[in-house]
Amino acid sequence: MSDIDRLIQVAEKLLQRIDAALPAPPPPTDWSAIAFRWRVRQGDGRGWLEAVRHPHAIRLDDLQGIDDQKRRLEQNTRQFVTGRSANNVLLTGARGTGKSSLVKAALNRFAAKGLRLIEVDKGDLVHLPEIVDLVAGRKERFVIFCDDLSFEAGEPGYKAMKSILDGSVSGMPDNLLVYATSNRRHLMPEKMAENLETVHTADGEIHPGETTEEKVSLSERFGLWLSFYPFDQDHYLAICEHWLQVFGLDQKSALAARQDALLWSLSRGARSGRVAWQFARDYAGKAKGKPSPRLASRGRGSARASQGDIDGPSPRPPSRGRG
Repeated sequence: MSDIDRLIQVAEKLLQRIDAALPAPPPPTDWSAIAFRWRVRQGDGRGWLEAVRHPHAIRLDDLQGIDDQKRRLEQNTRQFVTGRSANNVLLTGARGTGKSSLVKAALNRFAAKGLRLIEVDKGDLVHLPEIVDLVAGRKERFVIFCDDLSFEAGEPGYKAMKSILDGSVSGMPDNLLVYATSNRRHLMPEKMAENLETVHTADGEIHPGETTEEKVSLSERFGLWLSFYPFDQDHYLAICEHWLQVFGLDQKSALAARQDALLWSLSRGARSGRVAWQFARDYAGKAKGKPSPRLASRGRGSARASQGDIDGPSPRPPSRGRG
């Protein structure tokens, strides 16, 4: 064996050792799925789209009492999947009123028309530019879904979200929107001390301080705001009745459960679609109600979606402003 052959052999062994020490490449994206989660590998920080094998299959018809919110989100999403202009959407309001479920129901309504959902955790928002590069140019229409979004001062995801919505020199591709839910209208905590920054001019004008302006600047980048409000008793009972029938009880049995439904809400200290769904599961199970064929065929979502996002939201009171 010549010196050159021995050198090549040593080099090959060295490359093999280096290759073994390097992290494996991210798995390929399964583009046949309709829903994805952005995953980040510990160590090298590389991310990839993980297909969701069993997306939450809630329907728009299962969401009771939010007709206006459903209509507006459905119209915006229909515009998007048909290639027309559409807005990023911020859904805010009381907990358990159907914000997350409405987004997932819209996915099920329009998945056959090419809509795809990418769920991104708040801590991974710094990877938004990577996600944009990954989906840009594909024929599908993607919605980045950020659930229960809120920020504290100085979090890196805040700047990343502002930049991707409206502020980056690159801009968003035509096949991408952002839908976010939050219990906070402006996505950040508001403190009493910020009122001291307000400037009052001699002629009575009021100018908010810079801290307030900074907090409002992110929520204003969402073109469509949808507001959700707490339930009254009648809407709570109507949603309980709906879910009891979904879980296999007849209408008479569902109506007979009203008193139990009220006691359940008192024990939980809340009336919401989430509480109504949890009551229906408990009551129907004790009554040996079998799931209806429709429910059985809808599959299951993630544990978090199954327990926390099957909501029957309330309507907006007429006296309130639009979201």
